[in-house]
Amino acid sequence: MHTVEPDVVTDVLIVGSGPAGASAALALSTYGVANMVVTRYASLADTPRAHITNQRTMEVLRDLGVEDEVIAQATPQHLMGNTTFCTSLAGEELGRLRSWGNDPLVQAAHDLASPTRMCDMPQHLMEPVLVDAAIARGTVFRYSTVYKSFTQDEDGVTVTVEDRVRGDEYTIRAKYLIGADGGRSQVAEDAGLPTVGRMGVAGSVNIVFEADLTKYTAHRPSTLYWVLTPGATVGGIGAGLVRCVRPWHEWMIVWGYDVTAGAPDLTTEYAESVVRKLIGDDEIPVTVKSSSAWTVNDLYAETYSSGRVFCAGDAVHRHPPSNGLGSNTSIQDAYNLAWKLKLVLEGTASPALLDTYSAERAPVGRQIVTRANKSIGETAPVFEALDLLAPQTPEQLRANIDSRKDTGAAAEKRRERLREAIAFKAYEFNAHGVDLNQRYTSDAVVPDGTPDPGFDRDPELHHQPSSRPGAKLPHAWLTSGTRTLSTLDTVGKGRFTVITGIGGDNWADAAAELGLACVVIGPGREYEDPYGDWARLREITDAGVLLVRPDGYVAFRYAGAAEDAGRRLSEALGRVLGRR
Repeated sequence: MHTVEPDVVTDVLIVGSGPAGASAALALSTYGVANMVVTRYASLADTPRAHITNQRTMEVLRDLGVEDEVIAQATPQHLMGNTTFCTSLAGEELGRLRSWGNDPLVQAAHDLASPTRMCDMPQHLMEPVLVDAAIARGTVFRYSTVYKSFTQDEDGVTVTVEDRVRGDEYTIRAKYLIGADGGRSQVAEDAGLPTVGRMGVAGSVNIVFEADLTKYTAHRPSTLYWVLTPGATVGGIGAGLVRCVRPWHEWMIVWGYDVTAGAPDLTTEYAESVVRKLIGDDEIPVTVKSSSAWTVNDLYAETYSSGRVFCAGDAVHRHPPSNGLGSNTSIQDAYNLAWKLKLVLEGTASPALLDTYSAERAPVGRQIVTRANKSIGETAPVFEALDLLAPQTPEQLRANIDSRKDTGAAAEKRRERLREAIAFKAYEFNAHGVDLNQRYTSDAVVPDGTPDPGFDRDPELHHQPSSRPGAKLPHAWLTSGTRTLSTLDTVGKGRFTVITGIGGDNWADAAAELGLACVVIGPGREYEDPYGDWARLREITDAGVLLVRPDGYVAFRYAGAAEDAGRRLSEALGRVLGRR
């Protein structure tokens, strides 16, 4: 039992204000849970860092009420997708890949999968949206406050922090602690979370700069431009990468270095030389804003919690930026955890519900760390197609690149290999299934006894909607009066929702008795399915039922009507809440 009187008391203390911490605070405050954020820094992110924001994250932000604020500031999807491979921005183009859902067939899949669109929202713009909304809804926020240590007991966690402004330490008492303190997480280390993998497998430098590159980019709008040039083959990226932060004047370069030799001296002259090499035009004015070195990591935690301490984001999955999965997975971690904390804190659920956080999110973390690191290796065939990996003089390397323009069978084969190598990068830039196909297996999911049919197509490239327990509720457009809305808009908001149809009166009655939100879909009901999309996707009859969790995941499914609907629904809810 805790005996010493703490200086500050809250329900949930969050260490870290990045995507995981900020979204945890936003969700908790949206649900009415008292929470406090401490960050060692004096400000929010001041560099672009993470940026790709996928459809699942946009669905989360939609439910939390900040989707419009993100859309207003983000680079829209149609300006993201001409991923270009070139010798420099001003130099020769080697090929392009329609990316981030901009291939017409992939865009159709995106439109069918979600009411949202992916976008490019740099972290220094995303964090203020999340934090401002969290504070407006009740989060207490403390800058320049360093986490030092924690002790926990059966009733809560006592955290010691240092105020960097005053220079003194004080204690915060919370019922639960969330460590969202990034890739060098002290909370995760203090909690003793077991990890697999290693840190520092390769080195990279970020260089943020301003330059008007409209004439080299606006005709082929993209988030990423990959530059294959002699000297750009070391480090974790495999090529020089020019990333658009703001079209078409604010940029960030990612440039590899030999991690065994240590990071280069990041002088302005060094940064400008790299920028000039990748732009390929010495006449354009360039202003270097910042530069920093970092290492590529390949590490994930096997469990995300220890007692009353939970970790999220980079604290538990550390990987390169390939596939744009970092902030997305971090925000989704927090969203998974927040509703569970809310229900446990209010006494609706047993603390056993919190065990499902690790069970559900750790497999996702393992998957995305593996996928992101694999994507780095999948850049090598682009180099191999042009014979750029073997030690050669810069002149020979340039000759190899030029040889793709020759006549003859060898040059034709080289062009074919280059096209295939670029197309294969779809596993990094169009991995729709990686974004949306997460399926949960935990005590917060009640199996319905049907065999898992698996996936009809490549589960990394293609999203496959399903109403199976453990899958995300499929998106379909419904109408309600003059409104058109997604099935996803009928659920969430921190509550469980029952979805049924005509003939499902027993399910609706049971929902009312249990105090659950209820959605009845059918002609003449509150919600109608005019396109028939829901009928095709739901995998139950009109009289069947889905019990959907606050995070939009299906918890329980029953194919048809049931005389004992009340008992079945009550038992399923009890299992999910850990009360069985």
